[in-house]
This record gives sequence, structure tokens and C-alpha cells, in this order.
Amino acid sequence: MTFDRLAFTAASSPQAQEALEGLTAKYGNNPIEDADVIVALGGDGFMLETLHGNFDRNTPVFGMNRGSVGFLMNQYDPSGLQERLDSAAAVLLRPLQMEAKTAEGDTRTALAINEVSLLRETGQAAKIRIKVDNVTRIDEMICDGVLVSTPAGSTAYNLSAHGPIIPLGAELLALTPISAFRPRLWRGALLPARAVVSFEILDALKRPVSAVADFTEVRDVTTVTVRESQDKTLTLLFDAEHNLEERILSEQFLP
Repeated sequence: MTFDRLAFTAASSPQAQEALEGLTAKYGNNPIEDADVIVALGGDGFMLETLHGNFDRNTPVFGMNRGSVGFLMNQYDPSGLQERLDSAAAVLLRPLQMEAKTAEGDTRTALAINEVSLLRETGQAAKIRIKVDNVTRIDEMICDGVLVSTPAGSTAYNLSAHGPIIPLGAELLALTPISAFRPRLWRGALLPARAVVSFEILDALKRPVSAVADFTEVRDVTTVTVRESQDKTLTLLFDAEHNLEERILSEQFLP
């Protein structure tokens, strides 16, 4: 791929803004709607914001780390950027689609690149029924919450909840409990990417639950359905020696 028109966008942190100023002076800065590629400067949180704003265009995004973790970012180096872009490896991501119904009868939808998580809102544990493709798999789980993760998001919240790391291209989703009390020994499941996961909140008024798709929160939900989106894709670009597949694989061997 060849990228002639670059658009730079940056987080509000001083180091990201400094990088934006220097790169704009060196390479120019096209409007996002006219760009062949978006160069995002920040951390993983800012990358998620950039990707969420790019669903309708699906312009390839090349991130450079001016944040902390930077799992979805390439190393920051202002030199040779055009050559790096032209030789970058592309990774296609398919987000999750969440449909949540609330106690007031509203229906909200949102997309998630990393995960959809259900979380208790009060000091009382949540009680959640879990169905996969309309088959009840857990009739009542008593827990702090539960999440469904994409492969790209499996090293984020899913990993901290002791969920499995999923290599890209595995066509799997992770279903991971968050501090489950009952069933105590259940550690989650790997599901086919085409699976439809449904959650029913039991005793929703006494034990309210919120649903979060990346950073879009819907409070006081009664049912939540999660499936892989069939009409939205995103393209991430990585330096060949630091591609996302290798990062996800190597993460599984860290001490």
C-alpha cells in the first residue's frame, strides 16, 4: 500500500501534542476525511477513540506510542515515517456489537473493539443468566460481572480478569467471569466468533448491572446481547517486526 495523504491526530498529553507539532511540520497534516492513513499519537486508550471515530470510513490507522502501555501502537520515531507506512503490515479487526435493554424499556446499541463487560453497580453481587446461541449455559452466575472479548482485546481487561489470550485469526471470542462466586470453579469459555451471547440480569432492581462496550456505558440493563459485527471492519497498520499477531503470541510467554 502507498499512502500519500497523512492525517495526524493526538491525545491531549504534552508528549503527544509535542509529537503532533513536530510531525505536522515535517510531513504536513491532511483533514481526516481526505487522508489515505491516520497516524494516531498517544496510548491504547487514544487508539480506541481514534478507531471508534473511524468506523464509517475505515481509513487505515497507524499508531505511534506517546502514552503508557501502547499495546496497539508502534514505536515512536519521527524519521522515515513514509517508508514505515508503505511497508507496514495490515491487520483487520471486526468489533463486537452490543444491544442492551434497560429497566426503563430503552434499547441501546454500541460497538466494542476490545470487549463488552457487564459490571455490578452496587455493593451486592450481580446474578446473571448466560445463554450462547439461545442455549442456557449458566442458569445463575453470582459475580462482580462477566465480559466478552475479541482477540485484539484479549490482552486488556480480559487478561486482568484471568481470561485467555487469543491469537488473531483464531475466529474465537473469550467469555470470562469477573470475580465469580458461583459457580466458583468456572473460569470462562472460548466461543466461536459467530456465537451470539445473551445475558439476562436476575433480580435487576435489587442487583443493578451496567453494560460497557469499550467506553460506552449503559446503566441498569435487564438483557444484553453480544455478537460479532458483520458489517464493520477496521484496519490497523504495524511495523513488520512489531505486528499485532506477534505481540499477542509473545504476551503468552511473559513471566
